[in-house]
Amino acid sequence: MPNYSGVWNLTQQLQATAAGNWPVVLSGQIGLFGGGRNPGTGAEYNVIEYITITATGNATDFGDLSVARRNLAAASSSSRAVFAGGNDPITNTMDYVTISNMGNAASFGGLTTPRRSLGACSSATRGVFAGGNGSGGYENTIDYITIATTGNATDFGDLINAIDSVCGCASSTRGVFGGGFSGSYTNVIQYVTIATTGNATDFGDLSSAIGAAASCSSDTRGLFGGGAGSGGRVNVIEYVTIASIGNTTDFGDLLSVLVNLSACSSSTRGVFGGGQNNLDYVNVIQYVTIASVGNATDFGDLAGNSGQSSACSNAHGGL
Repeated sequence: MPNYSGVWNLTQQLQATAAGNWPVVLSGQIGLFGGGRNPGTGAEYNVIEYITITATGNATDFGDLSVARRNLAAASSSSRAVFAGGNDPITNTMDYVTISNMGNAASFGGLTTPRRSLGACSSATRGVFAGGNGSGGYENTIDYITIATTGNATDFGDLINAIDSVCGCASSTRGVFGGGFSGSYTNVIQYVTIATTGNATDFGDLSSAIGAAASCSSDTRGLFGGGAGSGGRVNVIEYVTIASIGNTTDFGDLLSVLVNLSACSSSTRGVFGGGQNNLDYVNVIQYVTIASVGNATDFGDLAGNSGQSSACSNAHGGL
């Protein structure tokens, strides 16, 4: 099969299908955005879109999730992306795609409990899903999967507190979860050692108590961007050095205040997509250079305005 890379439009996809060269094989540093909510109808999206992280430009259709949902989480290796949980209704569904092959998601297994608004991070081999909101309310559950296999998640341990709207990022050894909501917002950052199991440990604090932010990382630095707190929605990006513990440092600003956005990364670039500003859902994709500090720059657009989606990549800091 020929090796196609870069951004494909619908005409090119149809031409490839007619020529028998489908599925299209992608190469390079690929970021995926999956699920979310249609601001016009309130219905959940099943769409997966992709970008080439090293370039700029609009997202391109990749395929569909097995179940349309919002408030889901995503974890990934260099070859496979797994989307987990979400609502409506609240589900424990996990489905996956092979990142290099455009196409629809297949069943992976189930989380230990159905829940929405959970956080996720991953190493090269293991995906970790934390917190969320289920039938019994806020949860402190941490689950893990082996990304290369399929099957149900296994209990990992517990977060410090039961929260939803938490975001996660990772180095190759450590997973870091920040912020969240459990009737009030929290500024707590906590971490786990991905290759082991056990309860989360206090890492430090965000600059303010927020939830529904987005996080991404290189192997050394984790970024937290956007979110909402008791004072409203924010555009702040802040960072931590993952190998150490301590409070965040200011990095810069997103293009606008945003909540319910999602993020993915390469080892050098962090990309934030979608979300809700003070007026509406947006389709904006924006990026930063992780090793430096500064404000975000426009990258391109998602296919439609969307929030409450999830994102991951084949080149993030956990690999």
